[in-house]
Amino acid sequence: MVRISDIDAALDFYCNKFGMTEVRRTESEKGRFTLIFLAAPDDEAMGKEKAAPLLELAYNWDPETYTDGRNFGHLAYEVDNIYETCERLRSQGVTINRPPRDGRMAFIRSPDTISIELLRKSDALPPQEPWASMANTGEW
Repeated sequence: MVRISDIDAALDFYCNKFGMTEVRRTESEKGRFTLIFLAAPDDEAMGKEKAAPLLELAYNWDPETYTDGRNFGHLAYEVDNIYETCERLRSQGVTINRPPRDGRMAFIRSPDTISIELLRKSDALPPQEPWASMANTGEW
């Protein structure tokens, strides 16, 4: 579960930029919250049946400021091509905190400052520019 402060910004990031799909949503007027469940593209059908791993976004209707430790630590997500994924995200304005210098791992940051570790599904790719010499940005 990840706490979010802006549903539109979170869905833009996780769905439009990161490629996940909303599979269900629950709203609790009594509890004053909305829960949004997202699945990875290959898990969408299973996610609707509650059989796949899902990312739960929790939006509390009453404003609250979350510190980095309060909202989450970090997620890890496997990708086919670390360089293509990072370039696609970077071109959409996503911050690459730790570039994939090793051809295997990178960290990006969500709008709610959640660190997301990207890991290549198979062996590391050979080092490649601009990633090999790119400096870290912020923290992850």
